[in-house]
Amino acid sequence: MDLLDTPAEADFRNRLRDWLRDNVPDAPEPPALADRWPIMRAFQKKMYQGGYVALSWPKEYGGQGLGLMEEAILSQELGRTKAPTTLPISHLGRPLLSHGTEAQRKRYLPPLLACDEIWCQGFSEPGAGSDLASLRTRAIRSGDEYIVTGHKTWTSLGAYADFCLLLARTDDKVARHRGISAFILPLDLPGVEVRPIVLANGDEEFAELHLDGVRIPAENMLGASTDGWKIAMEVVSYERGAVDIGYLSKFEHAFAELVDQLRERRDEPAVQQTLGRIAANLEVLRMHSLRSLSARVCGGAPGPESSIDKLLMTEVEQHLMGASLQLLSDRTTRPHAEWFDRYLYARAGSIYGGSAQIQKNILAQRMLGLPKEAMA
Repeated sequence: MDLLDTPAEADFRNRLRDWLRDNVPDAPEPPALADRWPIMRAFQKKMYQGGYVALSWPKEYGGQGLGLMEEAILSQELGRTKAPTTLPISHLGRPLLSHGTEAQRKRYLPPLLACDEIWCQGFSEPGAGSDLASLRTRAIRSGDEYIVTGHKTWTSLGAYADFCLLLARTDDKVARHRGISAFILPLDLPGVEVRPIVLANGDEEFAELHLDGVRIPAENMLGASTDGWKIAMEVVSYERGAVDIGYLSKFEHAFAELVDQLRERRDEPAVQQTLGRIAANLEVLRMHSLRSLSARVCGGAPGPESSIDKLLMTEVEQHLMGASLQLLSDRTTRPHAEWFDRYLYARAGSIYGGSAQIQKNILAQRMLGLPKEAMA
């Protein structure tokens, strides 16, 4: 497979570089999320207005009608600049694109992509993290509404969101996976309480959602009543891709920043060796992401092979941040030092989005065909 840019892709890359040069803010991002948030949102809006959001999506829903390779180029070029962190939009919009009604797509997708409305993902619960099928949030049909009661936790950007892609159990009489439905939940409905979760670094990146008799219009169900599990698996498949959620650009940007901060030590053999290993790992991740995208051009949505992306992404991030912590030890001794915060965040990479053990089980069962007994 030829991974070099085609003439059209090279032209797109050059135009994108020109746009980024003219539009990326000069000031670095503040360390605190509350201070970064307005900057991130403003830059995302600017990207949308410039035609650099949802590049591979249909134009009628706010996309650009380009290809997946342009998405990869965008992620790579963002990582080579000092652009603000991009918001994880793609993986939440995908189920609306593939399962939503025409009215839902036209109502929700353009403002989602334009960052006029922020979305979060209401999947995990206190007793249903890796075992998502055991979720207990219930939605009971009552006329033209569903009455929802339950508790969601570790909801990314929940404190900033306007809407939530919510999973709830609508049928107890069928297999666990088949009794789950997906809903579009406006977070300003009566009965919704959002409680921010304050992390060790002071950020409120996550939140709990408490749902007490929330009345959701039946028309807000996404797909059929039995589609909840399928929609959830589609979301997490996109979420596990380094390109789809912008992690490839995040890692490449962090590496470029690390190299810059070590410019006075680049001649040290130990520093050269460490940076070389990180660069090689990043290139493997980038090439694997391109290979995954190339396969999807023909095959559509990602499948169980996205677990490879998640495992590789976690390994790259943890190695990058662990090595950075050692090389910049003189800058990580202060409380909440930026690189130390990044290192702590990277440790969670083997848990969020499906733990590393879950990813290995998926690969063993669905790709290698191993029986469950063989993994005991």
